Amino acid sequence: MTTREITYLEAVREAMSQEMRANEDVFILGEDIGVYGGAFGVTRGMIEEFGPERVRNTPISEAAIAGAAVGSALTGMRPILELQFSDFITIAMDQIVNQAAKTRYMFGGKGKVPMVLRTPAGSGTGAAAQHSQSLEAWMAHIPGLKVVQPSTAYDAKGLLKAAMDDDNPVIFYEHKLLYKTSSNVPEESYKIELGKADIKREGTDVTIVATAIMVHKALEAAEELAKEGINAEVIDPRTIVPLDKETIIQSVKKTGKLIVVHEAVKRGGIGGEIVGVIAESEAFDYLDAPIIRLGGKEVPIPYNPNLEKAAIPQVPDIIAAVKKTVRK
Repeated sequence: MTTREITYLEAVREAMSQEMRANEDVFILGEDIGVYGGAFGVTRGMIEEFGPERVRNTPISEAAIAGAAVGSALTGMRPILELQFSDFITIAMDQIVNQAAKTRYMFGGKGKVPMVLRTPAGSGTGAAAQHSQSLEAWMAHIPGLKVVQPSTAYDAKGLLKAAMDDDNPVIFYEHKLLYKTSSNVPEESYKIELGKADIKREGTDVTIVATAIMVHKALEAAEELAKEGINAEVIDPRTIVPLDKETIIQSVKKTGKLIVVHEAVKRGGIGGEIVGVIAESEAFDYLDAPIIRLGGKEVPIPYNPNLEKAAIPQVPDIIAAVKKTVRK
């Protein structure tokens, strides 16, 4: 394949554009996604290629956007809906949780809902409490929804292509701070299977399972730890649902130690589910130290940049957690 370095934002746009060229049933809907190009510019230029019928600006109503997506998916279309901020999922919960997630099960597989809900998530942009949350664990709790969190441009394109081919509703979280990050991405179409974790860094002393922006922080921490002779393995689940349990289990059996880190509030976060996976598996008997979870503080995300940074795990927090567990 022909690869070149593009941004995460460009990779998401390219995945959607390639799919829309290949399948006329695919269309996008959302607020200001047309001429304006979306809140973060992801769909910029797409209305010029595909026109207003397939790049559809909507009223300011997340409930209406999600409802239209569910209905069109049920009648044979394959919609991609963009919510400007992941926080606004809360306004469309009935359509997502009670309709999209349950329809295929309730109709014995005859009513498919092949839709992808794309939405920017996370803190770090000074967007404050109502525009900076990480709610992926909430969505992961709902049977019928698949939940994806790419951490690189390469993963974003491949996972989005797979999500668009899926006959189930997929919640696709794009961390806002990742939009400008770059990696080598093939020009051609490719897919990354949902439910396959990626070992971003191999190691032998401790397993760090991290999601979204925390993958990059974990990798930075691992490089610092390596200077002190601690060899950390960093695993990116990439999809929260389905979760690649086996890759995590095998890593913990190898290292005997586990740190789980995510930006979302620690209480009720996906880290607890990963800890449960290890506790219920053969990997539990291989643990040499207690598992450590790192997550956001139990506060709304502050506007003040110093407080915002203090509310979520940072590289020094990961380093301290690893040293604590390695030295036990």
